[in-house]
Amino acid sequence: MDFNQIENAIHWFMDPISHFIWTYILVYLLLGAGILFTLFTRFMQFRLLGHMMKITFQRRAAGETGISAFQAFATSLASRVGTGNLAGVAIALWAGGPGAIFWMWMTALVGLATAFIESTLAQVYKEPHRDGSFRGGPAYYIERGLGHRWMSIVFAVFLLIAYGIAFNGAQANTIAQGMTGAFAIPTYVTGIVLAGLTALIIIGGVRSVARTAEKIVPVMATLYLLVAVYILLANIGQVPAMLALIFKSAFGYGPMVSGAVGYSVKIAMENGIRRGLFSNEAGMGSAPNMAATATVSHPASQGLVQAFGVFIDTLVICSCTAVVILLSGVYDKLLSGGLGQKIEGIQLTQQAMTEHLGVFGTYFVAIAIFLFAFTSIIGNYAYGEINIGYLFKGHPKVAIWTLRIAVIAMVYIGSVADLKFVWNLADFAMGLMATTNLIAIIFLAPVAFFVLEDYERQRKEGIKRPEFDPTLLENVAGQYKKDIW
Repeated sequence: MDFNQIENAIHWFMDPISHFIWTYILVYLLLGAGILFTLFTRFMQFRLLGHMMKITFQRRAAGETGISAFQAFATSLASRVGTGNLAGVAIALWAGGPGAIFWMWMTALVGLATAFIESTLAQVYKEPHRDGSFRGGPAYYIERGLGHRWMSIVFAVFLLIAYGIAFNGAQANTIAQGMTGAFAIPTYVTGIVLAGLTALIIIGGVRSVARTAEKIVPVMATLYLLVAVYILLANIGQVPAMLALIFKSAFGYGPMVSGAVGYSVKIAMENGIRRGLFSNEAGMGSAPNMAATATVSHPASQGLVQAFGVFIDTLVICSCTAVVILLSGVYDKLLSGGLGQKIEGIQLTQQAMTEHLGVFGTYFVAIAIFLFAFTSIIGNYAYGEINIGYLFKGHPKVAIWTLRIAVIAMVYIGSVADLKFVWNLADFAMGLMATTNLIAIIFLAPVAFFVLEDYERQRKEGIKRPEFDPTLLENVAGQYKKDIW
């Protein structure tokens, strides 16, 4: 049996499952949970947005050690800001039309509340680690909050498949395509270099990843934002028409590229929500793993910081990519067949940037995607290591080194693999993982609501840096470590 036969067999197994989860379960579960959390937190994503921004960049308190709140934020943002922001937005446009961007925005708006809930729970149920930081995440809060270790194991396995294999392959694949399109570098060369760089960082473990992300992520996000703002201002006269196209297409009044049967609101929603979730990861259960590592004075503070990460990822950076593509005229050419039907993913973003900035645009996107996707790879590894530690508490070193080898290998394989296969595998694993996590946080949400109430009460009393009293949760939170606060 050759590779193509194996790939076809995998598609035969996973595509129907993935389609069922995304079409009939996850889209409604994701939006439903986000709306529920928004209502019960009294629209916290709107009320507390300014406060989120403030505490994200707040200096750590005197005497605090371990991984800082900003390092945890930068690492989770490193994982969020990757192929979903550049290639993912382009794929959403190609498959679902401009209306998909609207549904990406809606996913992000309710996703802020979801991100707060899951990351706050990760802080409540975290445990101390031998390196002086903490460990936690869905696997921990499912076991301790709900008492279902089997469900925790299922989640951890799904995460390892998603972040150890599929997502790293997708990130590497996008980097390789970007380097080929800009510099004509063979994909296998990019794969070798990328695997080597990945090895240098992840051998140092979660702390090494956090230190690297803290330095790279703010710079790369700021540069990309500045370029997008320049393009927006240079084409300001076209902005009203672009926004009208997005809103009209979201509700079925516009064309789309893929599919000859016409536009469908359902397809726009599916693609927008799918790519939005892939990008901002709210509700997926990934970011809480890193949120739990931070040393903070109150669980809600890190929950708010992680919620702000969703705002930066989708409402800022993904919107930048949509602006670049829709204002370039490339989408119209693709719609009419002027570019052919083979251009997709990162190549569409590169083509759009080239229309705006000339050949510099091609090079800029290639470098941007390298930084975005590379930091995602190392951020993904951090999530994997945390869950390997959960699954193999007795023998973590052997398991962690096995994970490192698997990640490095997948980075190379992803660089030379087929785009469709890698993205489909990522969708499959993400769907299973997100469904497990969303079910858990719906049941555990009252704990996070209680924590938010305590945090806001202290702020109303004039306390600038609220401190958490773990005894307050004794009757509502199940098993958690009271002595770490």
